[in-house]
Amino acid sequence: MKIGFAVPVTGSWATPANQLRIAERAEDLGYHSLWTLQRLLTPADSADETYRNVPDPLVTLAYLAGRTTRIRLGVAVLNLPFFSPALLAKQAATLDHVSDGRLDLGLGLGWMPEEFAAAGVPYERRGARADEFLRALRALWTEEISEFHGEFYDFPAVRMDPKPLQSPYPPLLLGGMSEPALRRAGRLADGWVSPSRADLGSIGTSIARVKTVAAEAGRDPAALRFVCRGVVRVRAEDQGPLTGSHQKIRSDLRALEEQGMTEVFLDLNFDPEVGGPHADPAQSMRRAEEALEALAPSLS
Repeated sequence: MKIGFAVPVTGSWATPANQLRIAERAEDLGYHSLWTLQRLLTPADSADETYRNVPDPLVTLAYLAGRTTRIRLGVAVLNLPFFSPALLAKQAATLDHVSDGRLDLGLGLGWMPEEFAAAGVPYERRGARADEFLRALRALWTEEISEFHGEFYDFPAVRMDPKPLQSPYPPLLLGGMSEPALRRAGRLADGWVSPSRADLGSIGTSIARVKTVAAEAGRDPAALRFVCRGVVRVRAEDQGPLTGSHQKIRSDLRALEEQGMTEVFLDLNFDPEVGGPHADPAQSMRRAEEALEALAPSLS
């Protein structure tokens, strides 16, 4: 199982300098990948401060692409309704070139009504919109001249260049835990990425469902990637999956591999003591760097 690490993307420690520091050290330690997430905004009256101060994920990855050479660069996830297929096709293809073919593109539907309102898109029928979006996106990337006429997206005969550097395009990983989301990943994607609130104790059930749907669609389940956002909380005592001592967390990683995960990226952003808006950035970096060292793939 491959191990990645999420750069600082929420709260007080989410600065370019800290992102670069984590990225360079992760590459030195042999981590497979770096990860970001997307959040446009949060409701003004929300008591949940999980997603305060979230920088743009694609701009962040472009910055890190220029300062790293080997480590893969992923986003989990971009919300499709906030883009047009042409805009995302252009941005992702350009980032694929900037990173020398290291982009992993996680995509989702979005779930926060306030973001949909601010983006000017309807919340309803997100699933049908996503299916059509993916067809249009692939057409722009793979066809010399592409034309698309659908219910949600419509464009005449066009050329979209440059094409992605990876062939035929960057790996597409779909997120979500609902039955329609798992079916969509099995039918249409190169893999599945789990959300932050997934039950890691039973996540193998979701993996099995995606594989079953892939087989029913005539696809090879063994070719799919299964990526876990591993929400890590380093604590003195065992408090559940990926929560406890570094030794306990390493043991939990082995359990995830046994359930069928092919990749895990360790994410401290969801620990309010690290990624919260009021956390001490220096202390957050100290804890993250300790975890980077203790959980490095080279120590497996």
